[in-house]
Amino acid sequence: MSAHSQVSKRVAAPRADPLADMIFVAAGEFRMGSDRHYPEEAPVHRVKVDGFWIDPTPVTNRQFRKFVNATNYVTFAEIAPRAEDYPGALPHMLKAGSLVFSPPREPVDLKDWSQWWRFKFGADWRRPYGPRSSISGLDDHPVVHVAYRDAEAYARWAGKELPTEAEWEFAARGGLDGAEYSWGDELTPGAKQMANTWQGAFPHQNLKQDGFERTSPVRSFPPNAYGIYDMIGNVWEWTTDFWSTSHPADASKACCVPQNPRGGPEAESYDPCQPEIRIPRKVLKGGSHLCAPNYCKRYRPAARHAEPIDTSTSHVGFRCVVRGPQN
Repeated sequence: MSAHSQVSKRVAAPRADPLADMIFVAAGEFRMGSDRHYPEEAPVHRVKVDGFWIDPTPVTNRQFRKFVNATNYVTFAEIAPRAEDYPGALPHMLKAGSLVFSPPREPVDLKDWSQWWRFKFGADWRRPYGPRSSISGLDDHPVVHVAYRDAEAYARWAGKELPTEAEWEFAARGGLDGAEYSWGDELTPGAKQMANTWQGAFPHQNLKQDGFERTSPVRSFPPNAYGIYDMIGNVWEWTTDFWSTSHPADASKACCVPQNPRGGPEAESYDPCQPEIRIPRKVLKGGSHLCAPNYCKRYRPAARHAEPIDTSTSHVGFRCVVRGPQN
């Protein structure tokens, strides 16, 4: 039995009331997706969402540390991969580690993500930039280098769950149905930075007009109309939905449980570029501090991205929900 399986059975909640500090989002209907941007966001369709509670911020390093200290949980990035799980992998690469953003010094081919991502041995949630780094002074930053199973384990311990894609997008919109951003239709209203995204020519020029080079403390930017912070930028966030290349044309039924619009539980979620490695992908939402006008304009509620469940990076985190009526 793996370390992950062992920890998953320890379900002692950190406190009696998991709803403490959470924000209630009342049931409603909204137009999910976008027909104006990337093809995977289309078509726009009506979706009903049951009421639920959501964390006001992404899970922070401080919160994740409490979980690890209470359970002795070991994250995916801290465990060396098994050769049988990754056919064709070079033996010297089968070491514990994670993907870290490493900006080049000059313009590069934007079609080649390997120009700015490096798999660093020893990188994990405690050492976000490699073995010589630490999270000292970053207690209020979102935890990163968490694979999907890590986010699930934390949520289970906290007496919560991960959100569906529909729940996440509904909460991110803050009642602004059809708006481009969580705060309206202008990216920087009055020249004000509303989220931690990339300013400049990605990936070599970071102007840091928002004041941050990498992640930022949660609550550094204004909340949306529901009082929820960091739904856009800072870090991508895991949802429970399996990846699909587009939205279903009809998704009017209530979205209160994980769904896959393509039928089977993992249908179309695998990476077609790696047919020999059958690792399902989940939907990430919200964009991150690496989303830029010249690359990855996914700092919008409708935006979505595929992420293999075994992958952790320096720009992916999560937040939790609790489903049920308002007390």
